[in-house]
Amino acid sequence: MASLQQHGRPVEDVINDLTAKRVNDVKWADGRTFGMVYDGGPSVHDVAEQAARVYLHENALNTKAFPSLGQIQSEVVSWTAGLLHGDDDVAGFLTSGGTESILCGVLAARERGRIERGITEPEMVVAESAHAAFHKAAHTFGITLHKTPVLDDWTADVEAMAAVCGPNTVLVVGSAPQYPQGVQDDIPAIAALAASIGANCHVDACMGGFVLPFAEMLGREVKPWDFRVEGVTTISADIHKLGYAPKGVSVILHRTRESRAYQTFVFDDWLGGFYASPNLQGTRSGLPMACAWAVMSHLGIDGYVELTRTTLANADTFRSGVAAIEGIRVLGDGRFHLVAMAADPSFEPEIDMFALGDALIAKGWFHDRQGPPDNLHSTISNTNAGVIETYLGDLADCVATVVGTHTDDRRTNYATLE
Repeated sequence: MASLQQHGRPVEDVINDLTAKRVNDVKWADGRTFGMVYDGGPSVHDVAEQAARVYLHENALNTKAFPSLGQIQSEVVSWTAGLLHGDDDVAGFLTSGGTESILCGVLAARERGRIERGITEPEMVVAESAHAAFHKAAHTFGITLHKTPVLDDWTADVEAMAAVCGPNTVLVVGSAPQYPQGVQDDIPAIAALAASIGANCHVDACMGGFVLPFAEMLGREVKPWDFRVEGVTTISADIHKLGYAPKGVSVILHRTRESRAYQTFVFDDWLGGFYASPNLQGTRSGLPMACAWAVMSHLGIDGYVELTRTTLANADTFRSGVAAIEGIRVLGDGRFHLVAMAADPSFEPEIDMFALGDALIAKGWFHDRQGPPDNLHSTISNTNAGVIETYLGDLADCVATVVGTHTDDRRTNYATLE
């Protein structure tokens, strides 16, 4: 076990050591990482870094002390609600990321079910494609989760979801788009199902909230998914993904202020006085909130449209390039920025996708690994502009290299416990 040194060290030495620690980290700035970090370009870096310095130490726990953070939160929530076609009744909060936004939406559904419907043994219904954060929320909040299969096109099977709904169902979930294959669930059908039993409908747009509105502005076909769909209660959207803000900021939106109140914790039976927190954190750094405000202000709708245009062009080229390589295929009919590539089962010998992932890492390309079936996942963004053709050449070479080889390394790319 390492011990903290007795004496402090010069600033330069500390920063040099921190910089050295990054030597094995993914090189996202080179565009060779398909996910994890999203790069809006030099001016976006600049405005975010300047905002971070201004709000490095501010604390959003008490917006009476820091009213600027209350204003920042209100404005970012309002801007996002407008993009998602919310009216003046839509309300929300900023959170630390998609998982917290999802947890807040689930908590609000549980509390509404308890208070309005007297449900003491709450249940929720999700497709197997729904984000793992919903399972985390069910575990955390004591909710029974029913997981249903997806259809052949990887979208949620709404009939299967309906079959497991019951009088204790407080939440039904849809994704726009879902993460694993990047396809969009039938949100109108899911919302109608939720409304028919008095349950909340949460739309997980953590990946799509800052893509789908601008894709629609570009003339792309986008199936209904946001607050224009009757019955949608809550939506999560991550600004730190394709909103291009630095990590640590997402939005949870509620159709009404009454719905938002169900996620808020208020406590006044404490010697420390009145305590209230709008989401799962107490102390909240003002830095990510200010960075999100700064990035959104800097880009505006026009800036986001252009970043989305680049992103979708990159993704289209990526998908067509994968389809042209013998031995691999794209899973599902994703139309936006998420691509899952798997082995073509008709090709012999079948490609070991994780061996392919190893070969790509050796060339400097990083993908998430997921399954079943084993596949390599890519979240494509402006970060990858200018490198897609190079990547596709390396991909073809790596596919040819790994034919007939296998790996026993089945690790995923998420946090491990040590």
